[in-house]
Amino acid sequence: MTYYFSKTLPAGFDEAVRRTTEALQREGFGVITEIDVKQTLKVKIGVDFRNYRILGACNPKLAYEALQLEDKIGTMLPCNVVVQEVGSNQTEIAAIDPVASMQAVDNPRLKQAAERVQALQRKVVEALYRKSWIRLPPKTAAERRTRR
Repeated sequence: MTYYFSKTLPAGFDEAVRRTTEALQREGFGVITEIDVKQTLKVKIGVDFRNYRILGACNPKLAYEALQLEDKIGTMLPCNVVVQEVGSNQTEIAAIDPVASMQAVDNPRLKQAAERVQALQRKVVEALYRKSWIRLPPKTAAERRTRR
């Protein structure tokens, strides 16, 4: 089992961050932390790194439910979503798979809650991917003909 799911969008980095934040909000997640890894690495150790942002996404209702089931589950919150530049106008969105991350916790009710979070986060990533292709205009005359 992989510990994340991801899609690469044909979008610039800043646009992908904005669209990801909006998609998370539509599914009830707020971004409560935002770590600019590129800037942090430059300031702390003087290295250059690609555009890479970690969004800490939290759905308050589901977080509250999880905390009621396991009081130490806060060590695994919030749900991180990575937005990283992988090429020219190519940005990958990757979200933690909460079901995979909760395997270490022996609590069947928590697993059910993680499955609900997983479904919502998959929905976010998949929706971003689907919408990114709808917005792209055909690049060549041949592509325009095949899309008709």
